[in-house]
Formats: sequence, C-alpha cells, structure tokens
Amino acid sequence: MKTKDLVIGGLLAAISVMIPMFFAGTPLSIVIPPFSATIASHVPVMLAMAINPAVAVFVGVGSAIGFAMRLPMVIAARALMHAIFGGVGAYAYKKGMPFWMVFIITMPLHGLLEALVVLPFGFSLSEAFIVTGLGTMMHHAVDATISLAVYQTLLKLSILKKPLLS
Repeated sequence: MKTKDLVIGGLLAAISVMIPMFFAGTPLSIVIPPFSATIASHVPVMLAMAINPAVAVFVGVGSAIGFAMRLPMVIAARALMHAIFGGVGAYAYKKGMPFWMVFIITMPLHGLLEALVVLPFGFSLSEAFIVTGLGTMMHHAVDATISLAVYQTLLKLSILKKPLLS
C-alpha cells in the first residue's frame, strides 16, 4: 500500500471518529431508536472506497470506535457495518464500477446489515427492517450525494484517482 493511501486513510479514520463526537446530540443528528442518522457519518468510509478495500474497512472500524465513545453500543454495532459495506464498495470500485453505482449497490447491503445487527439487542423485526433498514438506506443516499460532490473535487485536485483497469 502506498504511503499516500495510508495517510489519507488515517485522516478519513480520524474524521470518522470525530463526526459522532461533534455531531451526535446536535440538530445534525436524528435518533429514532434503534435508528440514528448523524449527518455525513458515512462520508469518510464512502470516500475511503475510492482508495482500496483495506482502507475502507479501516475507516469503517474507526467509525464504530467514534460511535462507541459517544453513543449506545447498538449504534456502535451498526457503525461497525460501515466496514463491511465499505470493503464491498471499495472492491467494486477497484474492479471499475463507477463511483455513483457503488453507492447504489451498497445501499441495500448497508440497510440490511444495520437492520440485522440490531436484532440481538432486542428490537422487533419492524424496528429493525422498517425503522433501521429503510432509515439507513435514506441516510446512505444523503451521505452518498455529499460524498460524490467531495469525490469530484478530490479528483480535480489529484488527491484521488479513478482506478486503472487492466
């Protein structure tokens, strides 16, 4: 892995820890248990998908750490799912899938994972799949829109590059 990738990954992981620390409990966060949506909390892992799968997984774990430091464990467990959808999305991007399409294919996976992870915490199927699963997919769409705008800027600045297909 390149030094540049490690540095950008470290910065994105730091941001993924900081977002819940600063935004949770503010008007930038919505909580409807077991669902919560903290604005831009998916942006670091979504941008990490444009680097490589290992960085995306690392940033996803960072997100879980940030949420664990500030919010209940059910929310931290949901945040840990960022590592999985991030790794899958990064792999698809690395194989040449357009960045916008990566967000579309990871959206149902993201919603499903977060819905499943709340079940062991005692939430009902409707709380898991309707409130958390659908809520997560809507939140994913909002953060994907933010991520696409940032991604375009980072491409223009040559901080990120589109994958080379072999």
